[in-house]
Amino acid sequence: MTPAAPRKALVGLIGAGIQRSLTPAMHEQEAAQHGLRLHYQLIDLDRSGVGAEVLPTLMQAVRVMGFDGLNITYPCKQAVIPLLDELSDEARTMGAVNTVVCRDGRLIGHNTDGAGWVEAFQRRLPGADLSRVALLGAGGAGAAIAHAALRMGVRHLVVNDRDAAKAEELAAALQAAHGTDRASAQADVALALQGATGLIHATPTGMDKLPGLPLPEDLLHPGLWVADVVYFPLDTALLKAARARGCATVDGGGMAVGQALGAFRLFTGLQPDAQRVEAHFRQMLAQRADA
Repeated sequence: MTPAAPRKALVGLIGAGIQRSLTPAMHEQEAAQHGLRLHYQLIDLDRSGVGAEVLPTLMQAVRVMGFDGLNITYPCKQAVIPLLDELSDEARTMGAVNTVVCRDGRLIGHNTDGAGWVEAFQRRLPGADLSRVALLGAGGAGAAIAHAALRMGVRHLVVNDRDAAKAEELAAALQAAHGTDRASAQADVALALQGATGLIHATPTGMDKLPGLPLPEDLLHPGLWVADVVYFPLDTALLKAARARGCATVDGGGMAVGQALGAFRLFTGLQPDAQRVEAHFRQMLAQRADA
C-alpha cells in the first residue's frame, strides 16, 4: 500500500529587509516534525525597491495563489489591516497584525506578538517589578506589547516615540482598553524613564542595519530591568549597556520564538514543541554569529 502523501502548506512573510529572518527555518523544520511539508516564502519589499503601498496587490496575489497564511512585519503590521476580511479580538484591540490566516478565500488578521512577549518575559524575569514601565516605540510591535504588558500586570505604562502624536495615540488606546490611570505618553525619554522600574524597547534601533542605542546610556541604572525586542543581533548594544550598569535584561529571542509558535498553531492547527523550536532558533543564531 502506498503511504499517504504528507500534507502541504504554503505560508510566507511580508516585510522590509527580511532576508536574514530565521522564521522560515523555524516553521519548516517544526512542520517536518509533524509530517507536514511546509514552504515558507519571503516577500521582501526592500529587494524590489517598494514599500507598503504594494500591499493591496500582494494580498490579492495571496488569495489567488492559495496561501495558507502569512506573517506580517515592519512596515506593514498596521497598513495591512484595511485589506483583511476579519480581525481577531487581539488584533483589533492592538491595532496591529503580525499573522494572517487564509481560510476559504477570507483573510483573517491575528496578533501573536503580545502573547509571545509575555511568555518569554515571565520565563526570564519572574517576579519583576511592574509598578511603572517605560515603552520606547509605539509602532506595531510596541502596540502589541503595550496591551500585553498591561494585561500581564504592569500598573502604569509610559509610552515614548520619536513621533509624539503616535505615542499619544497609543496611550489613548491603552487608556480606553485598560483604564485612564494605566497609561500615559511622554515625549521626553528622560522624563518617560523617571521613576520607572522597567524599560521595554520596541523600535528597530539596535538591529544590524540600524546600529546604536535608542536612548542615552546614562539613563540606565541597576533599579531598571530592560527588555529588548530586537534579536539581530541577539545581544544588542542596549542590552550590553544595560548589563554594564547592573540591569536585569531580557533579549528579543524569546519573543521571536513565542510569536512564531502562535503563528504555527494558527497556520497548521498543530501544537508545536516550544522547547524544540527555541533550541533550533538559538542554534541558528549561534551558527550565524560564528559565520
